[in-house]
Formats: sequence, structure tokens, C-alpha cells
Amino acid sequence: MSTAPTPALQPEERTPDKLPLGVELLALGVVLPLGWLAQLIATDLGPGRAALGMLVLAAIAVLGILIARPTARLRLPAVAWVSVVGILASIPAFPWGGFVVEMVGEIDFLALSVPCLAFAGLAITTRELDIVKRSGWKLLIVGVFVLIGTFLGSAVVAHLTLGLMG
Repeated sequence: MSTAPTPALQPEERTPDKLPLGVELLALGVVLPLGWLAQLIATDLGPGRAALGMLVLAAIAVLGILIARPTARLRLPAVAWVSVVGILASIPAFPWGGFVVEMVGEIDFLALSVPCLAFAGLAITTRELDIVKRSGWKLLIVGVFVLIGTFLGSAVVAHLTLGLMG
């Protein structure tokens, strides 16, 4: 065993690289048609009405992403800016507020979250790949047991809850 002093851990100096704007817009361009399809399946909206609602949401998202770029020093994530733009866009006192609320009011946000969550699950960083390379096959075994345990735990909770409710 070495008796050499261990260097103090330094906080990571390198901040995560932002995706290029084109990549973010491309991801949005992929999610939009999937969200539109989800709206057609989950709601009674017609194709045109669902498309208008999705386009309004896309405009809000793009505007939030564009605001996040020059304000990066504030360390506020783009999702926060998108939320602020969405809130401001839907205030009824503004001339466009009623239109925005009307267009997105019937959009099923749960159905819309499915493609977004799928992309979030697929987002793998180089840091995570390094962990996988170091862990190897052991990580796969642990992952399988975690998934099985989560599934069985959820099933038990659901069974007990349904049993209590009759």
C-alpha cells in the first residue's frame, strides 16, 4: 500500500460542451413528427389541428433555445428559458396569448413526452461510455437485476394498491 498523499479532488473544471444549434434543431425536428403522431393516436385532434399545436410548441422551444445561447453565463438551462417563453406566450393579457392557449390547449402533453423521454434515454455521453468500458460485463448483470427488481417492485406495489382499492 502506498503512503503517498492522495491529491485533493478538484471539481471538474471543464463544463459540458453544448450541442451545436443545428444538432438541437435537428433533434427537435425529429421529435416534432413523433409528437404529432402521438397526438393523432392519443387525442381526437385532426391532423391539421395537431400540427398547428405542435408548430406553436416548436416555435416556443426554438425561441427558448435561441435565448439560452447568448445568456449562457447565467447558467440557466435551455429548458428553463423554454418554460419562461411558454409562460410569457400564454399570458392572456398579451395579444397572442389567447391564440397560443387555443392552439396548445388540447395537446396531450403525456403523449408528447414519450418521444422526448426516449431521446433522453438514448443520450449517452463519453463519460458514461468510459464507465461502461471500465465496468464491462458486470454492468450488464447489475443492470438486468435493477430492471427486474424495479419491475417486480412496481408490480407488487400495483397489486397491493389495487387490492386495497377493491
